Parts: sequence; C-alpha cells; structure tokens
Amino acid sequence: MITETVSLFGGAQQSDGTVAVPVPITFDLYEYIKKTRGGKIKIAAKSKSGLAVKLTVLFLLGLTVYGFLTFDYKEIDLLKAVSGTYENIKVLFGKPQLKHGTLPGALNALLTTFSLGVLSTIFGAILGFFGALLCAKNISNPVTANIVKSFVAFIRAVPTILWVLIFAVSAGLGSVAAVIGLTFHSAGYLIKAYSEAIEEMDSGTIEALKASGASYWQIIFQAVLPSSISYMVAWTFLRFEINFNNALAAGAAAGVGGIGFDLFMAGNYYFDLRELGFITYLVVASVILLEILATKIKAKVR
Repeated sequence: MITETVSLFGGAQQSDGTVAVPVPITFDLYEYIKKTRGGKIKIAAKSKSGLAVKLTVLFLLGLTVYGFLTFDYKEIDLLKAVSGTYENIKVLFGKPQLKHGTLPGALNALLTTFSLGVLSTIFGAILGFFGALLCAKNISNPVTANIVKSFVAFIRAVPTILWVLIFAVSAGLGSVAAVIGLTFHSAGYLIKAYSEAIEEMDSGTIEALKASGASYWQIIFQAVLPSSISYMVAWTFLRFEINFNNALAAGAAAGVGGIGFDLFMAGNYYFDLRELGFITYLVVASVILLEILATKIKAKVR
C-alpha cells in the first residue's frame, strides 16, 4: 500500500511559549491514482491528438466495412476467388521453375539491375554530399540553405519512377534515362539525409577550427566528414536498397531490361506463375545478401 504522511503544523513555537507538535495524517495514495476497471493503474494520459487518431482509425474502419458490404461483386464468387488466390500462391511460392529463360540469363539480368542501383547510388551520393554542404545551416549561409532545401523538397515530392519516365522522354527509353532518373531522386533524398547528419554534429568543434584559422575545406574534411561518416554510410546503403527496388520497376517501365523486365514478362506476358516465383526468390535472396553486406560495412565504419 502506498502511504504519505502530512503534518498539520510546522512544529514552530507558539505565542504562549508552547511548541506545536506535528500531527501526522496517513492516507492511501493508491485511492487517488486513476485505475482501469480491472484495477490496473492508467499510465497513458488522455490527449486531443490521441482521440483524433482513434476517431480517424474508427472512421476508416467503418468506410472499409461499408465498402465491402456495398461493393458490386456481380458474378464473382468470393469463396472461389479466395480459393483460387490460395492455389496461385501455392504454385507461385511452392513450385518455382524457370521455363522461358535460363539461370545464367536470370543472373545476368539481376546483375544489370544491381548495376543500375550501384551507379545511381554513387552519383546520387556525390551530388548529395556537395548539396548537403550547401543545405546544412551550421556550415552554410541560411538563405542558401533554405533555397536548396526547397528545391530538394520538390525533387523528393515527385516519385522516382516518374523522374525516370520524364528523362526517358528526352534521353529515350533505356539505361541512360533510368540512371539519370534514379540519380536525380537519390540526390534529393541524400542531400536531406546528409545535411541532417551534419547539423547534428557539435558546433563547438567547428567554432574551434574557425578560431584556429582553418579553411572551409579543412573544416569539412577534418571535422564534418569524420563525425558524420557513419551516418552517411548508413543512409547511402539504405538509399541503395531503395534504388535496387526502383530499378526493378524501371526495368519494365523504361525498357531498361534487367530482372525487373523478366519479372514483368513472366507476370503479364507469359502468365507463368512458376517463373514469377523463381524470379521472386532470386530477388529476395539478393536483397538478403546485400543487407548482410551492408551491415558488415557499417559495422567496420563505426
């Protein structure tokens, strides 16, 4: 039981010369703590934002239920549709097989997609680093930083695949448009990530180097880069994973080729679920290997 002692008097001497003795009063604080019906103590405070989130979730849930109940299914048998989907998933993931291609050809296509991701990430990281130097407020002019951040926000607002299609209009369908489009969005993404990593460093180090007469580039390579390199490497590998996934989509959308184009052909042209499953397993395995490699490199950098 939680108890507390309160004194009615402070123990000070009274006017008649006597000393008032504090009278302790003991009460149960547990009774004043808000509890649930089950007797548990409430630890979450009520707030307007929490109430708004709950109401939004309930509203969306209600719309979902209403949509399912009022949807015009026509001749569709829902049970047959669910059963057919289950059978397709069993074939897709349970019986993978290459039928319209060979394993060396699939690996070569995977290498093409991997190369697209690597090139766009390298070019985006270079542009991202120099753009971050203009964007970080602790080493750049505030006006310049705000202008660059506004431009970078516009780049990030447009989806990557849309940038690929935009550059495909001028450069033509192929790997050039894919690399430029992926690089463009990667630069906007990494400029923001790198600049935030630079802004988190200790400003006292920069001030000390400036006071000692260090030049701008000496500050960059002697203070900024060493303190931010681990964050930059982590963000770069995260962007590489995104670029690899986007290169899959670009393989079909921009006519680049690669494993993404094979995936598109197997699913939308050949309608071969077994080949689709084989390519899916190949992509998943490559992503897992890349994640293991990235983890090891980031551990060494730290």
